[in-house]
Amino acid sequence: MSDDRNAAERAPRGELQIRTLAMPADANPNGDIFGGWLLAQMDIAGGIFASQRARGRVATVAIDAMAFHLPVYVGDVLCCYADLERLGRTSMTVQIEAWVIRRDARQRVLVTEGRFTYVAIGEDRRPRPVPPA
Repeated sequence: MSDDRNAAERAPRGELQIRTLAMPADANPNGDIFGGWLLAQMDIAGGIFASQRARGRVATVAIDAMAFHLPVYVGDVLCCYADLERLGRTSMTVQIEAWVIRRDARQRVLVTEGRFTYVAIGEDRRPRPVPPA
């Protein structure tokens, strides 16, 4: 996990997987986006990344760490980046960073990051080896 002070001074880690707009239906009464919505977007981004690397179906088996640095607001453009952290025989750990572009700004801000573990799933819905790169 990164240090909040350094987040604004660096570029996102990994490849952009999804980009979406935070909408009023995703917010609590105070106007902040629900953490569960943000976590779901990160899992979708990680799943896209992992399924491409595994060349097939994957399942989320763990969220090893999450750090919520700053709130996400209605109108923010959420960008989720994924980077391979560890590759096992049937599983992989993916570092996912969630950055936002605020409505009035052009600069990205790191809001959340986490480590997600995915396992490659075969036709029989059981773990299968991840193919070599």
